[in-house]
Amino acid sequence: MEIEKSISPAGRGRRIRSETVTWDQIIGPAGWVKIVVLGVLLGWLYWGELRYMVDNWINNANWSHGFIIPVFSLYFLHQRREQLYKAGRQFDWFNWVGLVMVVLSILMFLVSIYPLKMGYPKLIALLMTLFGVVLFCCGWRVIRVTWLPILFLFFAMPIPARWYESLTMQPRIWASQVSVVVLGLIPQMEVTANGVIIEGFYKGQSFNLSVAEACAGMRLMMAFLALGVAMAYLSDRPFWHRIILVVSTLPIALFCNFTRVVITGLLYVLVSPIFAKGGFHTTLGLLMLPVAFFMYWVIAGILNRVYEEVEVQEPMHE
Repeated sequence: MEIEKSISPAGRGRRIRSETVTWDQIIGPAGWVKIVVLGVLLGWLYWGELRYMVDNWINNANWSHGFIIPVFSLYFLHQRREQLYKAGRQFDWFNWVGLVMVVLSILMFLVSIYPLKMGYPKLIALLMTLFGVVLFCCGWRVIRVTWLPILFLFFAMPIPARWYESLTMQPRIWASQVSVVVLGLIPQMEVTANGVIIEGFYKGQSFNLSVAEACAGMRLMMAFLALGVAMAYLSDRPFWHRIILVVSTLPIALFCNFTRVVITGLLYVLVSPIFAKGGFHTTLGLLMLPVAFFMYWVIAGILNRVYEEVEVQEPMHE
């Protein structure tokens, strides 16, 4: 067995790589049976919510990233299986907290059906139930390892349409205002922003360009935020580095969206209105992804210069 050390300039970041651990060692035959039974019960209770999420992933482009979120969660668990093996399962008063969470989440589920008649709290109840079940069955030491893979599933839960519209309104207004500033630099261009509508006059012709919900960047922001959380969780960095990686995803997503709207406006006015809709518009949005990844890579590279990992291998003394 080898010991791997990660040493920062300040002497932080030590980690140990132990022998490969299999899931059979962690869970065992009885554990697999419990997982299947509990999974069937949760699936039966929240079947409507699970079907609702999958339908959104299939039919709503804003939530098409939902399919990869559970895959990421499972990958997180797989990467932390050695910590799970060392944590083991224990029973103390923390387990009863998990049971209370399960009861409260089921009550939330029932109240959401009647009298609230709201769908989104039922999705939150599903997440709370899963968290509570793991805490009740496995204990505090296991939940310390699994809390983020569980809560990461939140990124796959579609928010209500009216909330989504409210969240996208301000970014749409910002995008229209930025576009007006850039378009106003073009000679003979007169342009103003009226909310999410860009109104202009150029070379004797007037035009109106609407910054639609799809142009708010929310899809890119949600997907990129999820990716930022994933990379911060998997990287062996100081805590403040991880916070920077997560927080940086928001301005990067906004910048890429502003760039997309500005380019769309320029193409619409100077070339042809066809670039503001259909496949051209979708392709331009996809081209923003590598730009966002590059900016994120630059930030990670800067942090690497602050925190440098050095691997040292040495034999273990018997």
